[in-house]
Amino acid sequence: MSGIDLIPFAVFAAAMIGTPGPANMVLLTAGARFGLRAALPFVIGVALGKQLVIWPMGFGLLAVIAELPWLFVTLKYASVAYILFLAWRIAGARIAPGAAPASPPPLIDGLIVHPLNPKAWALISTGFTSYVAPGTPALTATLAIAGCLFAVQIFLHPLWCWGGERLAAAISGQRAERLLMIGLAGLTVASVLLVLLRGGSP
Repeated sequence: MSGIDLIPFAVFAAAMIGTPGPANMVLLTAGARFGLRAALPFVIGVALGKQLVIWPMGFGLLAVIAELPWLFVTLKYASVAYILFLAWRIAGARIAPGAAPASPPPLIDGLIVHPLNPKAWALISTGFTSYVAPGTPALTATLAIAGCLFAVQIFLHPLWCWGGERLAAAISGQRAERLLMIGLAGLTVASVLLVLLRGGSP
């Protein structure tokens, strides 16, 4: 596509989306807790949620954030609070045999993950600033970035969720099961803190 280095961006996006981060840790935990099939609406919500960042950024939000750095600082603290809440909600103690099963997180919970994920903001801002040629129409650039990221996410996000399901199935019913859920919750929190300490920002 003219004005956009789409293939190099797709490779960069796959590397970023495929590696551990707050969203993937949440997806891994959801898969371990509920299984891919039950958590699929949440997975779809996570994939769609990035669009809530891409389109406003493509049409000028990036410039606004550059003028108002406190806006991203606010995002950082909001993301920590939300990821802590989501980790606690998804990775609670496993349900005892015979107890009523917990409900998997709905699609709407997934929609909020990326807007409160500093890694997602860093990825998207890099896409617009490093892979889009100056003068490219906003609609063309945003459509390309949005389509590329969604295609990569819809492939990789379910894999993370499925990986969590397989991991949990291997130790289901064992004492290590609860330790796994606690460990995944800890990794979820650690992943967002690591992004923040590295200074990920638009």
